[in-house]
Order: sequence, then C-alpha cells, then structure tokens
Amino acid sequence: MSNNKKSIFKRISDFIVSIGPAFFVVGYTIGTGSIITMASAGSRYGMEMLWALVLACFFSFVLLEAYGRYTIVTGEGSLYGIKKHIKGGRYISVILLAGLIFIEVLALIGIMGIVTDLIHDWTGLLFGGEGWNSVKIVIGVSLIIYSVLMTGKYSIFEKVLIVFVGTMGVSFLMTIFFVPPSISAMAKGLIPSIPEGTNATILIAAIVGTTFTAPTFVVRGILMKEKTWDLGKLKHARKDAIQGATLMFFISVAVMAVAATAFYPIGRHIDKVVEMVDLLKPLLGEFAVSFFVMGIISAAMSSVIPIIMLAPLLISDYKNEKVEYKGKSFRIISGVVLALGLIVPAGGFRPVFAMIVSQAFQVFLLPAIVLIIMYLVNNKELMKDNVAGKWLNLGLVASALFSLYISYPAIIGLIESFNTIF
Repeated sequence: MSNNKKSIFKRISDFIVSIGPAFFVVGYTIGTGSIITMASAGSRYGMEMLWALVLACFFSFVLLEAYGRYTIVTGEGSLYGIKKHIKGGRYISVILLAGLIFIEVLALIGIMGIVTDLIHDWTGLLFGGEGWNSVKIVIGVSLIIYSVLMTGKYSIFEKVLIVFVGTMGVSFLMTIFFVPPSISAMAKGLIPSIPEGTNATILIAAIVGTTFTAPTFVVRGILMKEKTWDLGKLKHARKDAIQGATLMFFISVAVMAVAATAFYPIGRHIDKVVEMVDLLKPLLGEFAVSFFVMGIISAAMSSVIPIIMLAPLLISDYKNEKVEYKGKSFRIISGVVLALGLIVPAGGFRPVFAMIVSQAFQVFLLPAIVLIIMYLVNNKELMKDNVAGKWLNLGLVASALFSLYISYPAIIGLIESFNTIF
C-alpha cells in the first residue's frame, strides 16, 4: 500500500515538474490586465468576442512551439540568436531587450496598483471601515515576493507559480458553477464578428494583446534552457505548449463567461476589477465571490514574480550566460524592479495609465517577435533536420498577419485612451 501511495505521489510530482514551463507561461501572461479585459468584453458584448480569444490562444501555441523548438535545437535563447544570426542583430536584440523590460516594468507598476486597490476595498467590505492601508499592503506583498526570490532556486519559483496558477484556475472555474454560461451563446461567439459599439474593436485588440504577448514567447526559450531540455524533448515541449495555451484559454474564458452571464443581460458594463467584485457580492454571496477574489489575487501574484525575474533572465539570454539566481546582479536588478512597483500605490497614481502605456509598446513589438522567429526556425544551417515544417510555417504566417491586423484597432484605441487621460 505504501509503495502504491509513493507511486501515486511520484506520478503527481513528475506531472507537476513536466508542466512547470506551461504554468510559468500562464502565470506570466494571465494577470490583472487580462482579467479586466475579459470582464469588460463579457459584460459589454456577452460571448460575442470568444472567437478572438480562441485565435489569440491558438497563435500563442504556435509561437510557444516555435520559440521552444529553436532553443531546444540550437541551445540558444532567442535574444542571443538574434544577436548572433541576424544581420544588425546586435542592435535589434538590444532594442527588444530594452523594450521588453520597459513594458514589463510598466505592467508591474499597474498590477501592483490594481491588486493593492482590490485588497484595500475587499478588506473594507469584509471587515468594515476603510480597509487595510494601501502602502502597508504593497510593502508587505513586496517583502514576501522578494523573500521568495532570494531563495535563489528556480525550482522554488516554479512551484510557487504552480500554486498561484492552480489557485487562479480553480477559483475562476469554481465561480462558473454559480453563474453557468449559455452553451448557445458560447457557440455563437465562435463565429468571427465585430459587434456594434464604439469600443468593440479596441476590446478585441485588448483581448489579443493580453493573451498573445511578445514577452511570453521570448522568455519561453529561457525556460527551455532552465529545464535543460534537449532534442529528445521536442515532442514533450510541444505538449507543454499545448497545455500552456489551453490553460490560458480556460482561465480567460471563465472570467469572460462570468461577466457575460452576470452583467451582460442587465446592461451593466465592467471596467474595473473591484467594481466586478462589488457587483458580484449581492448576486452570489460572500462565499462564491471569495473564489473570484482569490483568482484575481492569484492572477496578479502569478504575473508579478515572472515580471520581476524578466530583466535578469533577458540579460542572461542576451549574453548567452547561465542565470545566477543567487548572484548579486539578479538580487539587485530584481530588487530595483520590485521597488518600482511601489510607485503607483505609494504615490497615489492611477494604475490604468501604466497598463495603457505597456499595451502600447506590445503593439509595436509583437509583429517583430513573430517575423524574427519565422526567420530563425527556417534557417536550415541552424535547425538542420528540425527546420520548421509546412504546418508550423502556415501557423507563423497566420500569426504574423493576425498581429499586423490587430495592430490598427489597438493603436486607435490607445490614442483614444491617451486623449481621455490627458
């Protein structure tokens, strides 16, 4: 009996380790920006934009597969590959490095601000009064996160992310049981269409922009190197990419479905996470809403850790050096990035502005990220027998066209957002 138990635990442990990269990718991609976007789309248009989410997750799989394949075959991260194998690549890789770090720092600032507001307001609802002090909350959260990073072990970071992403997924899926979506509405939402409404195209672009994200794919190769996956793991890497894209879809569609079921029929539009929590409480009760709040907080925390790690990971990739998690540079850079997350809650600024700027830079980087990997995985000198095949190339071409197509409404929407703010 004990051997059977040990065997079961061993299988569970092996399964968790095998999907670690997928959980990292999901935790990195699905944050508060995704939650707000899916909730807003569901509350305004029901499930009519489900097709955009499906395409975004499918193209995410294509890019995860391409970037993972390149690293497994060549043993190189993508930034180093750009620097080494593309003409003018040194300048291109430096621009990408700086751009990716910049947009993720801005995203961190926005996430920390949003989650601080959420905890502040939710504790006020639970315990009465004004809620917990925002500055104390963000400092406490920052200290906890930094203590995890200071362990200097990638395996620990991965396990923490598995807990957060698992909690996020279970929490949002549990919420669906209290407000189950209409199957017919979901089926109708799979048919591509742009609903009538002044902000419909902007929301579609936002759905894509918060799911089909450039930094996710660049960091993919770094994770493959951390797992020391070789050519024998090519099929396993593809399975991992499928798992990551599938998890992203189910978590995102759960949020969209809850908003579509609870708020779309009554015409109540959601633009803030806290607003959605407040409105769900009388409909579902504190117990059910607690699942949703746990999901939001887990989404935020699962994004914060990878974002803080991004800068040292990308720098190591550019230099083609092993990441020294216990090294001085990792601790300093991580500490500086984390400290920047205190700007919004400590200064009382609006986190939405930081999120908007972050998404603006995504628009310009994504097409470049797609075109670059198309070149690298089709380089026979580098890839040899593992050069991209017909189906992967077809997916990459479709991904490139899709990223270019979605850029126009995204740019228009961002311009309108800036005009509104200023």
